[in-house]
Amino acid sequence: MKKIKKSLFTLVSAVLVAANLAAFASCGIGSGTGDNGGGEVDTTQYTYETPDTVEITDVVPYDGSEVTVTFYHTMGANLRGVIDKYIPQFNEMYPNITIDHQQMGDYNGVRDQISKELTAKNSPSIAYCYPDHVALYNKAKAVLTLDSYIESTATVTKADGSTEIMGLTKEQREDFALGYYVEGRAYGDDKMYTLPFSKSTEVLYYNKTYFEANGYEVPKTWDEMEALCKTIKEKTDKVIPLGYDSEANWFITMTEQMGTPYTSAKKGNHFLFNTEENREFVKRYSDWYDKGYVITEELNGGYTSDLFAQKSPDKAISYMCIGSSAGASYQCPDLVTKQKVDENGDPMVDENGDPVMETVYPFEVGIAMIPQANPEKPKVISQGPSLVLFQKSEQEQAAAWLWAKFLTTTVNLQAEFSMTSGYAPVINSVTTNSVYADFLANADGNARLQASCVKQTIAQQNAFFVSPAFVGSSQARDAVGLLIQTCFVKNDIGNQSVEKFIENAFEEAIDELEFDFS
Repeated sequence: MKKIKKSLFTLVSAVLVAANLAAFASCGIGSGTGDNGGGEVDTTQYTYETPDTVEITDVVPYDGSEVTVTFYHTMGANLRGVIDKYIPQFNEMYPNITIDHQQMGDYNGVRDQISKELTAKNSPSIAYCYPDHVALYNKAKAVLTLDSYIESTATVTKADGSTEIMGLTKEQREDFALGYYVEGRAYGDDKMYTLPFSKSTEVLYYNKTYFEANGYEVPKTWDEMEALCKTIKEKTDKVIPLGYDSEANWFITMTEQMGTPYTSAKKGNHFLFNTEENREFVKRYSDWYDKGYVITEELNGGYTSDLFAQKSPDKAISYMCIGSSAGASYQCPDLVTKQKVDENGDPMVDENGDPVMETVYPFEVGIAMIPQANPEKPKVISQGPSLVLFQKSEQEQAAAWLWAKFLTTTVNLQAEFSMTSGYAPVINSVTTNSVYADFLANADGNARLQASCVKQTIAQQNAFFVSPAFVGSSQARDAVGLLIQTCFVKNDIGNQSVEKFIENAFEEAIDELEFDFS
């Protein structure tokens, strides 16, 4: 192609154990369709064990010397408070390791700061990351691979004189949900580059009160979603039935659900998404947009949760929203005060004839899995931060590894971080924390909406997938998100057919990516 630059305790425990065995069943790493994020994965090749192809070398254990571990992340004040609470526990074991943790804005802020520092041959010890970021850092050969640390049997002496091995025990390794754990091997060479820290996904939020009043079923497929949107739209035009917060996630998820190409981490042609099947689903959802069935974040000018939670009275409302499971608070409507009614629907008054008032939610929110192309083989995107370590001095590396190990394997920390953040924990043993078990067992209603999201995230772990990571994969994500916007709005379509306009838009997206990354 010509390159032209263009502008419940037991229940939850059972769910976690099942997820631990099956979570990688639909992960898009190393698929049989050319590592393109589509098709089925042979899960027998993915285990907790380090592949034989990876060389294991001796690591220098932490020797008790004074060292500072610098940790870049995106945490707000409430989550930094959780980390601050557990640093003293870590320092009881390793008093000479100072943890300096710093918020660097959002995920892109972390990425941009580290990229800037790498040009000056500098970096933090450890950082929040997504796979795309790690691929970028690895271009500078700055990432510390973790296999030798994971496998290390070297001992380290704690402050009380007891010892532990530097590496992960078999029990610690197998405590991770498998799908989360093997995300660290998403880079095409079998090596482990990251450890999972906390995870989220996409869920379907729906107006449960409205659904029950109208006898609607929650759509399980995109066909059912289309039929439901049509029914809702026919009732009133002052409604956009569905909001989808991330255009890029929608595109990538559809390729995974349909088993069609998206990208490849292998050398050669990375950008594979210009196919007839992919153009067809974009055309279908473009029709939905034209009919007023759906709106997306960028086209709405902000998160569509505002429409769903009815916090934008000047805009149309929606009765469904697909968004992050970690963003439940944004999907919940504000409490309102109104006069209470009796069982007959009559306004209630007290003995003085004054109205009896109550504070209530205007509607209840329900949570479900997003619609599927094939409900028998569901696919939902895996999101949320992992931890990447950087090549530093031997003692700083060893100390950073011990901190990463502590963050990811400490049950109470994982439980408290999940309850505070709304992200799902990455280890199964959180169910031994009684407070966390109650948190999930009592997940019901708007007041506990975030807990319900965590519970849903855990329940659908067996459907998680991740996309291949390589230099350019982040830009591919941006490109397909923009592609959705372009094909929905269809500016300057002229005399072209919609099909031809979409075909040209796909070609331009591929041209630009190939120009930049070939």
